[in-house]
Amino acid sequence: MRKRERENPCSICGHYHKYEEGEVCGICGHRMPDTSVVPAPQVHVSAFPTEILPEFLYLGSYDNASRSELLKTQGISRVLNTVPMCQNLYRNSFTYHCLSDEKVLQFDDAIQFLDQCEKEKARVLVHCMSGKSRSPAVVIAYLMKRKGWRLAESHQWVKQRRPTTDIVPEFYQQLEEYEQTIFGSRDGMMSAMNINDAPTFGFGFPKVNNIQAPQVPVFNNAPTSSIFSSPASSIPPQEFTFGAAPAKPTTSGDITMDGS
Repeated sequence: MRKRERENPCSICGHYHKYEEGEVCGICGHRMPDTSVVPAPQVHVSAFPTEILPEFLYLGSYDNASRSELLKTQGISRVLNTVPMCQNLYRNSFTYHCLSDEKVLQFDDAIQFLDQCEKEKARVLVHCMSGKSRSPAVVIAYLMKRKGWRLAESHQWVKQRRPTTDIVPEFYQQLEEYEQTIFGSRDGMMSAMNINDAPTFGFGFPKVNNIQAPQVPVFNNAPTSSIFSSPASSIPPQEFTFGAAPAKPTTSGDITMDGS
């Protein structure tokens, strides 16, 4: 007799599995491992989408997009499907937008939908089949366009949050072309900077080698005369002596003193 009443909680979503039969969790799709078999080490793929921008932009796979209860748990109400062949499973529960081109990623079309989601404060999931290449490329294009980040910085931001990201060369080339569309050609930027010139810190002032020798400011064109070249004064000099003045000589002759 099978003891179906024996149930254990799921370690991912907290719901219950059938203990003996090893049935899949009806909420998150996780299966209880068989303790008799030692599983090979592998990268754990979460059933939840990856949060790229807080409370707004999420990145995931088709498997993530197929778990409606988990999407609702994260507050996601919109879905950007980047694969035309993927079905939109829950049209009555979510607002979908699907890219129509299989080979060329329509970045502007996707960004327009994401802008509308942000304007209406709605959380949105961007997904492809595996969540490794196509959908991360669309998210990177959005970060470049709306955050003003370059391709390398945007790619690093997504890679840190979703380590399984592995953009194929075809889509990466499209991202490089889109980067040039946003920021301009790299060759043009380097030419404008004239990298052969030494860097200067003039803060907008002319270069040193273009500045002429400073001129001494002239306040009066008339030559300044020296105090030693002044003409002689017509006033006769006055007699002047330093110290005590000597006794004036008498005009009445010498006075004979009586020696007696």
